Amino acid sequence: MLNTITGAPAPAADTEPARAPAAFEELVREIGHGGACEVRDVFWADTNARLKLLRELALDQHRTRIAREAHSLKGSARTFGYRRLAALAVQLETSVERLSDVEYCGLLDRVDAAYAAALAQEPAR
Repeated sequence: MLNTITGAPAPAADTEPARAPAAFEELVREIGHGGACEVRDVFWADTNARLKLLRELALDQHRTRIAREAHSLKGSARTFGYRRLAALAVQLETSVERLSDVEYCGLLDRVDAAYAAALAQEPAR
């Protein structure tokens, strides 16, 4: 897949599917439909708050905290099968120590886009 702006190959995380199709159903089998819906609602609320926080944190002052937030995002996104979001969270977690401000903002833009794509593929409640 190519980046539509630069024409360069898209980073691997951007080629991940937004959502693994059976992830929510697997969670339903494990904890029941009501429990899965409740946990998913918490995921969306927490993720929305986490993405806002990541935008507010100054990169040079909060690299460790950004890495922790990315780690938490990675785990929760994987639980619900949001593969692109999880892959971008891994990228953020593992590269935060060497990112410039411009690169950080660009990566957050990609994380936001993956979040929007995951939300758009949200299964019916």
